[in-house]
Amino acid sequence: MHIPDNYLSPSTCAVFGAAMIPAWRRAVKKIKDEIPRKKIPMLGIGAAFSFLIMMFNLPLPGGTTGHAVGAVLVAILLGPYSACIAVTASLLVQALFFGDGGVLAFGANCFNMAFIMPFSGYYTFSILKKYFKKEKGEYIASFIAAYIGLNLAAFFAAVEFGIQPALFKDAAGLPLYCPYPLSVSIPAMMIPHLLVAGVVEGLVTSLAYAYVKKVSPDTVYDGSVSYKPLYILLIAMVILCPLGLLAQGTAWGEWGTEEVVSLLGYVPKGMEKGISFNSLMPDYTVSGLSETLGYIISAAAGIAIIFLIFKLINMKYLKHEK
Repeated sequence: MHIPDNYLSPSTCAVFGAAMIPAWRRAVKKIKDEIPRKKIPMLGIGAAFSFLIMMFNLPLPGGTTGHAVGAVLVAILLGPYSACIAVTASLLVQALFFGDGGVLAFGANCFNMAFIMPFSGYYTFSILKKYFKKEKGEYIASFIAAYIGLNLAAFFAAVEFGIQPALFKDAAGLPLYCPYPLSVSIPAMMIPHLLVAGVVEGLVTSLAYAYVKKVSPDTVYDGSVSYKPLYILLIAMVILCPLGLLAQGTAWGEWGTEEVVSLLGYVPKGMEKGISFNSLMPDYTVSGLSETLGYIISAAAGIAIIFLIFKLINMKYLKHEK
């Protein structure tokens, strides 16, 4: 679901980037007004969880791959505005340091995964919780909310892909950017997400929600948060993240130019002449190390960067309080 650079036109990217600015401003204001200082570290934990869960790739129908996002879980635990900032931080680290998702397409990726997904999932959960009042009902509500949130995010990504060939063509009438119209992009994205990825997202969300309620109930309810069990979960995810390497294939719409040539026989000019950003650890690899070890080091480095970001935010928060 990470849209790479050059699949969307610069103007499309600019529109979604501009659309996210008021969302980010509103989210920052709501966090300052509503989140107590003692819960600010939870933003970093939520961002780290989202970062790590996206490294667990899974095979999807059609020979592609996908992953969970964790945005709805963070929204349920901390609210949709906090989830917006947490997932944004995760996507930023992925794009800048690991080349996962485009730098120019950052706003579009945030719109899908840090805005549409957490807000739709949160309000779905809030509504369903009124009808599923028992504890098991909460887990069912979290499953449904996450399933809906992920599929809505996938649908928006499919539309963003699919409108490109209709809006942007070269002199010969060929697509400049993503070459697949809505009639292709929507089923290609939605069928795997409806059948597999959404179910996995729901299971991950309900199981993680149950784990947090058991080991750190004050994370869900007001009180002193127990961070140790949450850090243990993150450490376990870092160790196990190479399981994400077992899934074969490339996520739909995330092909490199060589794969595009093999699929189309040509590369759209806008993609061929687009921007090229060289990240420090592309595709979560470390030069000179095995794929597995590089993946683990990338996971650890990613969450370290995320924790540093939220440490700086917490310091600014304290300064603001004074």
